[in-house]
Amino acid sequence: MTIKEIQEQIITEFSYFDDWLDRYNHLIEMGKSCPLINEKYKTKNFLISNCQSRVWLHAAMVNGKIIFTADSDAVITKGIVNLLIRVFSKQPADEIIDADISFIDKIGLKEHLSPTRSNGLMSMVKQMKLYALAFKTKAQKS
Repeated sequence: MTIKEIQEQIITEFSYFDDWLDRYNHLIEMGKSCPLINEKYKTKNFLISNCQSRVWLHAAMVNGKIIFTADSDAVITKGIVNLLIRVFSKQPADEIIDADISFIDKIGLKEHLSPTRSNGLMSMVKQMKLYALAFKTKAQKS
């Protein structure tokens, strides 16, 4: 499935909920299925900066696609990072780098988060794209 197809699926999924309390609950449920980061990566080097909560993010290149794992000490943040993992994981680096993330606005996520959580969300996206750029650069050098 492409990034765009996954985003469309998420937009449709979130449209089933009438209010934001239901959407928050959905995010919390999503956090429960987050592909958890290996404990050895729960260090300062893998922490996302500018997040209200602690969020660890790891990426690995497997067969030309990037696989993300994460964890957070806050349930809503864990749901948010899992939403992003759902979009970006198992995708090639170029597609992650070039991805339009307007689905975040279309589901109303940014406008319903506190400013610090919204900054954290954008920091997560930025880190995922930086991982993709690093893997792309490494592949071009070899």
